[in-house]
Amino acid sequence: MRITELLDKRSVKLDAAPKSKNETLDMAVELMAASGKIKDKEAYKKLVYAREEESTTGVGEGIAIPHGKGDCVAKPGLAAMVIKDGVDYEALDDEPVNILFLIAAPDTKDNVHLDVLSKLSMMLMDEDFRSNLINAGSVDEFLEIIDKADEERGSVDDSLAETSIADDDSGSLKVVAVTSCPTGIAHTYMAAEGLEKAAGKAGIKIKIETRGSSGAKNVLTDDDIKAADCVIVTADAKVPMDRFKGKKVIQRKVADGINKADELMAIVKDGSAPVFSGDSSEQAESASEEGGGAGHKVYTWLMSGVSHMLPFVIGGGILVAIAFLIDTIAGYGASGGGDFGSITPVAALLKYIGGLAMGLMVPVLAGYIAYAIADRPGLAVGFVGGMLASSGNAGLAGYTFAEGTLIDGKALGGFSQFISRFAFQQPNGGNTVSGFLGGIAAGFLAGFLVLWLQKICTKLPQAMDGLKPTLIYPLVGIFLEGIIMCFVLNPLIGLANTGLSNMLTAISDAGMLTVLGLILGAMMAIDMGGPINKAAYVFGTGMLTTAAGYLAEGMSASDPKVEACYVAMAAIMVGGMVPPVGIALACWIFPKKFTKAERGSAVSNVVMGASFITEGAIPFAAADPIHVIPCTMVGAGVAGFLAALFKCTLMAPHGGLFVFATVGHPFLYILAWIIGSVVTCLMLGFIKKPVEQ
Repeated sequence: MRITELLDKRSVKLDAAPKSKNETLDMAVELMAASGKIKDKEAYKKLVYAREEESTTGVGEGIAIPHGKGDCVAKPGLAAMVIKDGVDYEALDDEPVNILFLIAAPDTKDNVHLDVLSKLSMMLMDEDFRSNLINAGSVDEFLEIIDKADEERGSVDDSLAETSIADDDSGSLKVVAVTSCPTGIAHTYMAAEGLEKAAGKAGIKIKIETRGSSGAKNVLTDDDIKAADCVIVTADAKVPMDRFKGKKVIQRKVADGINKADELMAIVKDGSAPVFSGDSSEQAESASEEGGGAGHKVYTWLMSGVSHMLPFVIGGGILVAIAFLIDTIAGYGASGGGDFGSITPVAALLKYIGGLAMGLMVPVLAGYIAYAIADRPGLAVGFVGGMLASSGNAGLAGYTFAEGTLIDGKALGGFSQFISRFAFQQPNGGNTVSGFLGGIAAGFLAGFLVLWLQKICTKLPQAMDGLKPTLIYPLVGIFLEGIIMCFVLNPLIGLANTGLSNMLTAISDAGMLTVLGLILGAMMAIDMGGPINKAAYVFGTGMLTTAAGYLAEGMSASDPKVEACYVAMAAIMVGGMVPPVGIALACWIFPKKFTKAERGSAVSNVVMGASFITEGAIPFAAADPIHVIPCTMVGAGVAGFLAALFKCTLMAPHGGLFVFATVGHPFLYILAWIIGSVVTCLMLGFIKKPVEQ
């Protein structure tokens, strides 16, 4: 079938000027409907938008190829749009789209649209072809350009088969490649075309296996692989890798085959590609296996944990916020104290459920970081490490020997005493909860522990292969993870917290309220619910207890000592409210700095920030800690400083906006909150780098 057989003159527009991606898709659907090939326009439109939700069809180089397949399509068709001024389409390379082809296919077994899309995708990789289409003076000329290129190109299979290298004796470098994408054909075949062009330019012989929706084509033979000097795998879907054991292998995402093919050929020529050993950790399975340096790999591992953690933060956080709202409506906003949010039965139920959900966020974060590094064997080890980070060693304090003796009063020996005193939290000891920062460390620790175990287990007899994932990796991995968390990370963080608490007490005793407000506000935004945040919060609730003691002794609420206690709590809460709100503002004002998923959580972050749930900022901080944490620290510190400067006071330990009835100088308090949030927003806009969408 020729490409022009699917194009109707009524479905081609050469002067389109949409203002957004949605407007672009809507215009393209209207063009398709004008050709008479759609039975139900609205149903087809839903299919096109649903496909776009899976991943963008803006494949880069100014090209977009959206498509929909279903019973609402009467017969296969194409619609085309030229957008000379370009439109922001959230393309893979973040560049504007200038030319779009929309595919419509009936829900039949012939999959004709896949073959057409494959060929059209490869043709669009030709810059001259794209330029000719964009500059076509009429629809007839547009169709003639396509028909001529279609005739010259030949079939996709013929084009790829010509690149066989098994019998080549030219003396040139030889490469075999595999391209694959999980949902469509465009990325797969455009990557193949990009690699073929780059290889020709570099004087390299190449054969490319494509693994798309219509199955594997031009499959590499054993002779091809044996003859190859290097293997290139550009894939966002699982690829059989065992056949490449012992060869030099470059593994990248499929988009790199489209946009960075020349870079890949340079690696082939300098011979720096690593040798593939066949370990499971080297399997190409997802887009997270992007090329680039170590820093980019660390980022993708972090994002694996963050993306899985996000639903727990949002769902649990909003349930807790609703619990505070219910207690406020019931009239307990000013008098609920430490029980606020769980006074009425409905509020208590929601807070319990939401609290459990939020309690899972650090284990999930750690577990899926480990999963990204070491695949499934890393999950259990990472989850356990995350649980230890979020729970600390406090659960061990109840054992008898935590006091230094056994149950019958016998003193512990030297080694047992070391274990007891160092890993088991002592009575009235420091906090050992390492929070989300500890969870990140636990995730990376778990991933690399499992990789290490996989490496040393390659020397075991083949008969023990079945025991590795079910016994050796979880048993040894969890044991080592637990030892390091209990004996290294958690105790060291406990020591740091004790020092922080002593410092805060000294500043408070010196009457340096603005300095105290600045430090407390910043501490709330360093690890958002982690040990430093909790150290500040525990200090604040302790100050409320101190204030209650002063009042019981006969002091008035206006006494400087009592007021200082309430000022400290006010600085703490406003500092904790800044990060989620500041980040939400930045998502709206600087959208290119954040992923689509991050931008989608902006509203929920406002709700959590207003409810004093700082944890809403954790996914953003975990994804880009180097840039996000300094911005949230400064904004929260400014808010805490201003709240103390304005002598704002707070008599409730939690609740955010819902307990503003207990705030002294509430309008100035809101001003401090807004200024701190804006500072965080503007700093993110200037400091944070744009992200790949």
